[in-house]
Amino acid sequence: MTPTLGDTLRAARDGDNEAMETMVRENSGLIWSVARRFFGRGVEPDDLYQLGCVGFIKAVRGFDDAFGTRFSTYAVPKIAGEIRRFLRDDGAIKVSRSLKERAQTVRVARLELEQKLGREPAVSEISEKTGLSPEDIAACELATAPSESLQRESGEDGCTLEQMLGDWGQEEKLVERVALREAIGRLPDKERSVIALRYFRALTQSDAARILGVSQVQVSRLEKRAVERLREELG
Repeated sequence: MTPTLGDTLRAARDGDNEAMETMVRENSGLIWSVARRFFGRGVEPDDLYQLGCVGFIKAVRGFDDAFGTRFSTYAVPKIAGEIRRFLRDDGAIKVSRSLKERAQTVRVARLELEQKLGREPAVSEISEKTGLSPEDIAACELATAPSESLQRESGEDGCTLEQMLGDWGQEEKLVERVALREAIGRLPDKERSVIALRYFRALTQSDAARILGVSQVQVSRLEKRAVERLREELG
């Protein structure tokens, strides 16, 4: 018998964010079971799980009854594929161990502050907690973010960084992505921070402005200037 979509799965597939959160929560065991296959490869278990969640969400959005298979059967290779892609791309970018360690410190500090404050912490608050400068925080987060971030839509207009800079074609073309990472690393500090918040963390301009302690107009100007610099470097 051909399987049918459950109400929650159907709602999540059609864009209901609450339904998607429910799907992820109720299938966390499945996601963890796939993520465990990749333990011991130099990536934190929580990071593997988060990558697995990205793959799971893609599976929800792409599933159809016409596939003639159970959703879990369809989802497992999607989850594993997302993790494998990160492990492959991360190796190609060759991020130093010290940078990865600083990035982990930032992630832990951000989570602790979010729980304590009940909101997204400002860069200055993370800096005070970790002892790292705002510039170092932006640099380590950009360097260790998965390549999936380059296709992540910004929190406001739905554009991705790749779309802003041009069509690079197939997802497997990593040379351009490595060049983009390096180009972002050469941006002035404030512009690099804006790019990190807008495209690697998918925040709106207003949220990015609040975290950086500047106006939304300033964020808009910094973002525009940063994109123009990147186009010049990569053009």
